[in-house]
Amino acid sequence: MPDNGLRIGEVARRTGLSVQTLRLYEREGLLAGEVHRDRAGRRIYTDWDVEWLTNCVKFRASGMPLATIARLAHLVRAGTGNEAERLALLREHQRRIAAQIAQLNDSLDLVDAKVATYERHLAAGAAGDPWQQLRVER
Repeated sequence: MPDNGLRIGEVARRTGLSVQTLRLYEREGLLAGEVHRDRAGRRIYTDWDVEWLTNCVKFRASGMPLATIARLAHLVRAGTGNEAERLALLREHQRRIAAQIAQLNDSLDLVDAKVATYERHLAAGAAGDPWQQLRVER
C-alpha cells in the first residue's frame, strides 16, 4: 500500500467520527476492508474506507447495532457469494427503521395536536390549561 492514502485525522474529519471511534471500529471488525499501514506504522485509509465509514455513521444513526454492522462488514470482506445474507440483514434493519418512523409519526401527530391547541388557546387570550378545559367540557 502506498504511503499516500488518507491518514486517520483526515478520515475523522470526513466522517465525523473521532479518532478513538475509528480505532474502536477497526478493533471491533466494523471496517469492510483491511486498514493498511504506512512504513511508519500509521493507518492509511482509502476513499472506499471513507465511503464505508460514512455508511456506518448512517447505520448507527438509524439504530443499527454495532454487532450487525460488524456482521455486515464481515460479509463484505468475505467477498461475493453471501449477498442473500447481506440483503437479509439490511431488510431486517429496514423493518426496524420503518417501525421507528411509524412510532415517531404517531408522536409527531400528538405534538402537532398539542401545539395547535395551545396556539388556539393563546390566540383567544384564554387563561389556564387548555387540556384541562377540554376534559371539563367533555
